[in-house]
Amino acid sequence: MKYEPKIEKEIMCPIEYGLNVFGGKWKARILCVLSTNTVIRYNAIRKELGNITDAVLAAMLKELIADELIERTQYNEIPPKVEYALTDKGHSVLPILQNICQWSRQQTKDELEKKLPPCKTCDQLKK
Repeated sequence: MKYEPKIEKEIMCPIEYGLNVFGGKWKARILCVLSTNTVIRYNAIRKELGNITDAVLAAMLKELIADELIERTQYNEIPPKVEYALTDKGHSVLPILQNICQWSRQQTKDELEKKLPPCKTCDQLKK
């Protein structure tokens, strides 16, 4: 069951819309994982993200599907097979995420820069 806020969120600016669609802790990371794979299965996404719970991952995937950033393909076989992939709309978000990544790296201090892992999305888009 999806959480429904008591007061509907009023979006006053296009930036708010964008942050609502691909912002937050997990959505951008999920998009980055999907950007490095043509298609990927649920467990591979979970493994890539590390410390995400099943409930949160399932909820984030459903929201990304509802916002048409990713697509879910279910194959009718036993055991069930489900794959996720970026849509064209999802691919259009990648340059934005790459710019945020580059900006963040420019703003971090040297000590923090050494701690940040390489960004697969930024590396992928440079090719």
